[in-house]
Amino acid sequence: MLKDAHGKLLALDKTVLDILEAGTILSRQREPALDDRLTFGDQMADRVARFGDSWPFILVFVGVLAAWIGTNVTGLLRPPFHPYPFILLNLMLSCVAPLQAPIIMMGQRRQETKNRLRGENDCRINLKAELEIRQLHEKIHH
Repeated sequence: MLKDAHGKLLALDKTVLDILEAGTILSRQREPALDDRLTFGDQMADRVARFGDSWPFILVFVGVLAAWIGTNVTGLLRPPFHPYPFILLNLMLSCVAPLQAPIIMMGQRRQETKNRLRGENDCRINLKAELEIRQLHEKIHH
């Protein structure tokens, strides 16, 4: 049936046919866990991305900025360690963005890989279900 539909058997089709012939349940089969093959850099990128796009990060970031500016504007320290134009603060903020953006992108790329594997598994399950329905339809027709 698959050869008639596609003209040839793809690797995905062959995998599903093997599973169909074996009579195993495809939905319980999982891809090898992607998290098992993570390097230290991947794990750190995931952690930083998870923290970097959360409310606690935003609140801590705003709190540090407010404390920095408040300490220097109100004159709690005489003389203020960083007077008004806040050039050092601007430099630090300029350094955070180029470091944080690639780390978040790495985490998003890994998430995209997980989603792709999940999608391939869903495609296998749907193809197997379609083939089983076709077999049942043929049996009923005969």
